[in-house]
Amino acid sequence: MKVEEKIYCKLLQVPTGYVTTYGDLAKTINLKNGQRIVGQIMKKNPFPVIVPCHRVVKSDGTIGGYAYGIERKKHMLSKEGLKIKDNKILDFKNNLFEF
Repeated sequence: MKVEEKIYCKLLQVPTGYVTTYGDLAKTINLKNGQRIVGQIMKKNPFPVIVPCHRVVKSDGTIGGYAYGIERKKHMLSKEGLKIKDNKILDFKNNLFEF
């Protein structure tokens, strides 16, 4: 299985209302220091409606980038129940999904 497929499969485990980080997602497949690789994989996600790449954020709780724009990412996360202020998820630790 390709790295992309492994990452997408792991990301499918993150439920609505939760997020994971680029680094944590990389760790799930033993990809050391792979946060940038995960970011590139998210950017190329061919199935953004199915594979919820909007649920991947930076390790400090800021939302990071999104291929379809940060405003759309904030909107999607807000619709899932997450509170965001200044591009940062409030109560980040309680909304962080643990694999």
